[in-house]
Amino acid sequence: MQIEETPLAGVLILTPARHGDARGFFSESWNRRLLADHGITLDFVQDNHSLSGAVNTLRGLHFQSPPAAQAKLVRCGRGALFDVAVDIRRGSPTYGRWFGAELSAENGRQMLVPTGFLHGFVTRRPDTEILYKCSAYYAPDCDGAVHWDSCGIDWGLTAPPVLSERDAAAVPLAEFDSPFVWEG
Repeated sequence: MQIEETPLAGVLILTPARHGDARGFFSESWNRRLLADHGITLDFVQDNHSLSGAVNTLRGLHFQSPPAAQAKLVRCGRGALFDVAVDIRRGSPTYGRWFGAELSAENGRQMLVPTGFLHGFVTRRPDTEILYKCSAYYAPDCDGAVHWDSCGIDWGLTAPPVLSERDAAAVPLAEFDSPFVWEG
Protein backbone atom coordinates (compact mmCIF):
# COMPACT_ATOMS: atom_id res chain seq x y z
CA MET A 1 0.00 0.00 0.00
CA GLN A 2 1.34 3.38 -0.99
CA ILE A 3 0.75 6.08 1.66
CA GLU A 4 1.09 9.75 0.70
CA GLU A 5 1.00 12.69 3.10
CA THR A 6 -0.88 15.83 2.09
CA PRO A 7 -0.45 19.48 3.12
CA LEU A 8 -3.03 18.83 5.90
CA ALA A 9 -1.51 16.75 8.71
CA GLY A 10 -3.47 13.52 9.14
CA VAL A 11 -5.18 13.64 5.76
CA LEU A 12 -3.60 10.86 3.73
CA ILE A 13 -3.91 9.33 0.28
CA LEU A 14 -3.77 5.54 0.38
CA THR A 15 -3.29 3.64 -2.86
CA PRO A 16 -3.60 -0.13 -2.49
CA ALA A 17 -1.53 -2.41 -4.69
CA ARG A 18 -3.58 -3.98 -7.46
CA HIS A 19 -2.90 -7.48 -8.68
CA GLY A 20 -4.43 -7.86 -12.12
CA ASP A 21 -4.80 -10.27 -14.95
CA ALA A 22 -7.18 -10.83 -17.87
CA ARG A 23 -10.12 -11.20 -15.43
CA GLY A 24 -9.61 -7.83 -13.72
CA PHE A 25 -7.81 -7.07 -10.44
CA PHE A 26 -7.68 -7.79 -6.72
CA SER A 27 -6.63 -5.32 -4.01
CA GLU A 28 -6.84 -4.94 -0.24
CA SER A 29 -8.55 -1.60 0.40
CA TRP A 30 -7.99 -1.87 4.17
CA ASN A 31 -5.56 -3.95 6.21
CA ARG A 32 -5.51 -3.06 9.90
CA ARG A 33 -2.15 -4.72 10.65
CA LEU A 34 -0.34 -3.22 7.65
CA LEU A 35 -1.63 0.29 8.33
CA ALA A 36 -0.95 0.04 12.09
CA ASP A 37 2.69 -0.55 11.12
CA HIS A 38 2.51 2.94 9.53
CA GLY A 39 0.88 4.54 12.61
CA ILE A 40 -2.70 4.41 11.28
CA THR A 41 -4.75 2.85 14.08
CA LEU A 42 -8.41 3.39 13.34
CA ASP A 43 -11.23 1.10 14.35
CA PHE A 44 -13.84 1.35 11.62
CA VAL A 45 -17.37 0.41 12.70
CA GLN A 46 -19.57 1.27 9.72
CA ASP A 47 -19.30 1.08 5.92
CA ASN A 48 -21.36 3.44 3.75
CA HIS A 49 -22.10 3.29 0.03
CA SER A 50 -23.70 6.06 -2.01
CA LEU A 51 -24.57 6.48 -5.66
CA SER A 52 -24.80 9.84 -7.39
CA GLY A 53 -26.47 9.71 -10.78
CA ALA A 54 -25.54 13.10 -12.19
CA VAL A 55 -22.19 14.74 -12.90
CA ASN A 56 -21.61 17.75 -10.57
CA THR A 57 -23.50 16.15 -7.68
CA LEU A 58 -21.91 17.77 -4.64
CA ARG A 59 -22.29 16.23 -1.19
CA GLY A 60 -20.85 18.10 1.76
CA LEU A 61 -19.24 19.61 3.56
CA HIS A 62 -20.19 17.24 6.38
CA PHE A 63 -18.92 16.27 9.84
CA GLN A 64 -20.04 14.55 13.02
CA SER A 65 -19.21 16.29 16.28
CA PRO A 66 -17.95 14.61 19.45
CA PRO A 67 -18.78 12.26 21.02
CA ALA A 68 -19.59 10.66 17.64
CA ALA A 69 -16.83 12.32 15.58
CA GLN A 70 -15.95 10.24 12.53
CA ALA A 71 -12.76 9.56 10.65
CA LYS A 72 -13.49 8.32 7.12
CA LEU A 73 -11.65 6.28 4.53
CA VAL A 74 -13.20 7.19 1.17
CA ARG A 75 -12.85 5.43 -2.19
CA CYS A 76 -14.62 5.37 -5.53
CA GLY A 77 -16.11 2.06 -6.66
CA ARG A 78 -17.37 3.26 -10.03
CA GLY A 79 -16.96 6.53 -11.91
CA ALA A 80 -14.86 9.43 -10.60
CA LEU A 81 -15.07 12.13 -7.96
CA PHE A 82 -13.11 15.01 -6.47
CA ASP A 83 -12.83 14.36 -2.73
CA VAL A 84 -12.14 17.20 -0.26
CA ALA A 85 -11.13 17.59 3.40
CA VAL A 86 -11.18 20.95 5.26
CA ASP A 87 -9.44 21.46 8.61
CA ILE A 88 -11.92 22.75 11.25
CA ARG A 89 -9.81 22.23 14.39
CA ARG A 90 -9.82 25.54 16.28
CA GLY A 91 -6.25 26.73 16.84
CA SER A 92 -4.82 24.58 14.04
CA PRO A 93 -2.19 26.27 11.86
CA THR A 94 -4.14 24.94 8.85
CA TYR A 95 -7.65 25.88 10.08
CA GLY A 96 -9.95 26.52 7.12
CA ARG A 97 -7.50 25.12 4.57
CA TRP A 98 -8.60 22.39 2.22
CA PHE A 99 -7.07 19.56 0.26
CA GLY A 100 -8.68 17.69 -2.62
CA ALA A 101 -7.83 14.66 -4.70
CA GLU A 102 -9.28 12.86 -7.69
CA LEU A 103 -10.53 9.39 -6.73
CA SER A 104 -11.71 7.02 -9.44
CA ALA A 105 -12.45 3.38 -10.02
CA GLU A 106 -9.40 3.32 -12.30
CA ASN A 107 -6.80 4.94 -10.02
CA GLY A 108 -7.89 3.08 -6.86
CA ARG A 109 -6.83 5.97 -4.62
CA GLN A 110 -8.47 6.47 -1.23
CA MET A 111 -8.55 9.51 1.05
CA LEU A 112 -8.25 9.16 4.80
CA VAL A 113 -10.13 12.05 6.45
CA PRO A 114 -9.47 12.24 10.22
CA THR A 115 -11.83 13.62 12.84
CA GLY A 116 -11.75 17.40 13.00
CA PHE A 117 -12.13 17.80 9.25
CA LEU A 118 -15.09 18.56 7.02
CA HIS A 119 -15.60 16.10 4.19
CA GLY A 120 -17.26 16.53 0.82
CA PHE A 121 -17.04 15.46 -2.80
CA VAL A 122 -18.31 16.26 -6.25
CA THR A 123 -18.90 13.69 -8.97
CA ARG A 124 -17.03 13.84 -12.27
CA ARG A 125 -18.91 11.06 -14.08
CA PRO A 126 -22.50 9.81 -14.17
CA ASP A 127 -23.47 7.00 -11.80
CA THR A 128 -20.50 7.46 -9.49
CA GLU A 129 -20.37 5.15 -6.47
CA ILE A 130 -18.65 6.25 -3.27
CA LEU A 131 -17.71 3.74 -0.58
CA TYR A 132 -16.37 4.80 2.79
CA LYS A 133 -15.53 3.39 6.17
CA CYS A 134 -16.41 5.36 9.32
CA SER A 135 -14.80 5.20 12.76
CA ALA A 136 -18.06 6.04 14.58
CA TYR A 137 -21.69 5.12 14.01
CA TYR A 138 -24.00 7.63 12.38
CA ALA A 139 -25.48 9.89 15.07
CA PRO A 140 -28.14 12.30 13.76
CA ASP A 141 -27.82 14.58 16.80
CA CYS A 142 -24.07 15.04 16.07
CA ASP A 143 -24.45 15.48 12.31
CA GLY A 144 -23.53 18.86 10.85
CA ALA A 145 -22.62 20.69 7.66
CA VAL A 146 -20.80 23.78 6.46
CA HIS A 147 -21.73 25.49 3.19
CA TRP A 148 -19.87 23.97 0.25
CA ASP A 149 -19.05 27.37 -1.26
CA SER A 150 -17.61 29.07 1.85
CA CYS A 151 -14.10 27.58 2.08
CA GLY A 152 -12.56 28.74 -1.21
CA ILE A 153 -12.56 25.24 -2.69
CA ASP A 154 -12.01 24.95 -6.43
CA TRP A 155 -14.49 22.15 -7.07
CA GLY A 156 -13.88 22.13 -10.84
CA LEU A 157 -17.61 22.30 -11.51
CA THR A 158 -18.73 22.26 -15.13
CA ALA A 159 -22.29 23.36 -14.26
CA PRO A 160 -24.16 24.44 -11.12
CA PRO A 161 -23.88 21.72 -8.46
CA VAL A 162 -26.66 19.26 -7.70
CA LEU A 163 -27.25 19.81 -3.94
CA SER A 164 -29.49 18.53 -1.20
CA GLU A 165 -31.67 21.09 0.60
CA ARG A 166 -29.57 20.51 3.71
CA ASP A 167 -26.28 21.27 1.93
CA ALA A 168 -27.70 24.33 0.18
CA ALA A 169 -28.82 25.77 3.55
CA ALA A 170 -25.66 24.96 5.57
CA VAL A 171 -23.90 27.75 7.48
CA PRO A 172 -20.81 29.35 5.95
CA LEU A 173 -17.42 28.59 7.51
CA ALA A 174 -17.10 32.21 8.76
CA GLU A 175 -20.22 31.69 10.95
CA PHE A 176 -19.37 28.15 12.04
CA ASP A 177 -18.47 27.44 15.68
CA SER A 178 -16.33 24.34 15.45
CA PRO A 179 -16.60 21.70 18.19
CA PHE A 180 -13.05 20.51 17.37
CA VAL A 181 -9.83 21.78 18.95
CA TRP A 182 -6.34 21.27 17.58
CA GLU A 183 -4.19 19.34 20.00
CA GLY A 184 -0.89 20.10 18.22
